[in-house]
Amino acid sequence: MQHPTLRLGKFGWFIPVWCLVLMVHGFGLAGELVTLANVADPCQITADEPIAAVFSAENAACYLDTAALHWQKSHNCASCHGNMGYMFARPALSSVLKDSGEVRGLYEEYVTKRWKEQPPQDAQEIVVVASGLAFNDLQTTGRLQPVTRQALRVMWDSQREDGGWTWHKAGYPPTESDEHYGVTLAALITGIAPDRYVETEEARRGLEKIRMFLKNNPPLSLHHRAMIAWASCYVSDLMNDQQRAKTLDELLTLQRPVGGWSTPGLLADWKDLKRLDGKPHDTKTCDAYATGFAIIVARELGVSSDDPRLRRGIDWLLSSQRVSGKWFCRSPAKDSRHYFSDLGSAFAILALQSCDRLPGWPLSKPVISKHNSSKNIPPMGRPLWGKQTTLIPPVKGRNK
Repeated sequence: MQHPTLRLGKFGWFIPVWCLVLMVHGFGLAGELVTLANVADPCQITADEPIAAVFSAENAACYLDTAALHWQKSHNCASCHGNMGYMFARPALSSVLKDSGEVRGLYEEYVTKRWKEQPPQDAQEIVVVASGLAFNDLQTTGRLQPVTRQALRVMWDSQREDGGWTWHKAGYPPTESDEHYGVTLAALITGIAPDRYVETEEARRGLEKIRMFLKNNPPLSLHHRAMIAWASCYVSDLMNDQQRAKTLDELLTLQRPVGGWSTPGLLADWKDLKRLDGKPHDTKTCDAYATGFAIIVARELGVSSDDPRLRRGIDWLLSSQRVSGKWFCRSPAKDSRHYFSDLGSAFAILALQSCDRLPGWPLSKPVISKHNSSKNIPPMGRPLWGKQTTLIPPVKGRNK
């Protein structure tokens, strides 16, 4: 059955009426706080959703709230694609729209209740919870909260002797396809966690095992190498200066003519990687996850936000937001629900923040060559503009 549609203005966009209703009420486009009590179904994620005429930070916040809270209401779990990116990125939008705090509450509940009632069995979930809490601390208070410190301790307790964590090899790259992602995510989060957590004894012991894992399990793709490069800015002996420079060069070389990057492009040298639906990988179409990820890593490796390549990447992000506030990201695994768009939308926001288009980027980019010591690293988590609103300039035209 076809849904009734409305035509919006001179652009000739047709949107199902039920999606329009959800965008007005469920997404809180009028500034309404989205909560578990009032969250609506965010509609099916499709590639044919119209591009927004101009970028809207408020619409992005509303979409992230709706997607994460609907996932929480439906699944009641922490996941890489469902809400981890939300925990990373949502604070960047707090100046335009406050969030309900309920996703943070879910993550804290793992530590304060669930793991106490039953010892955790899912190592991937543990790493996701610890990562979400630590990055969220960095983006908000700038201090490592006791509940986060406890989650990190559980993370190290679930680490195997070979340095890895038992990961869901579900065929959904880059986050749920092999154990490498979980290891580099844990390394990164340990390095950037507030209050010099990286210098604690438990972190030092865990990082030694991570170094052993990475030595015994070489990266299979550019995405793997870029994750190591990012983590190596904060954790010693993961990658040297020459390797970082080579990885950065590879990353920048893959920029598409329209300004963005493609997730399948970052995975193209993974020889045995196949889509679950048997379709060919599309390395030419840009998406928000790859574009956001590439910009963030480039910034962390010292590339200026004024660099023409990053400016083109930011322009692509600003001109590719959909009317709902999301960025569509085709799943690198199969054409189905495209939940990858939620993680991609979060990384789009992080990239805008890293280039000072949104306030408060908390990372200090202290590329470490030799030691873990952070004696010369300025404090993290200091907001750049306090409670000011978005700094996004008007978008002139769109690159599709």
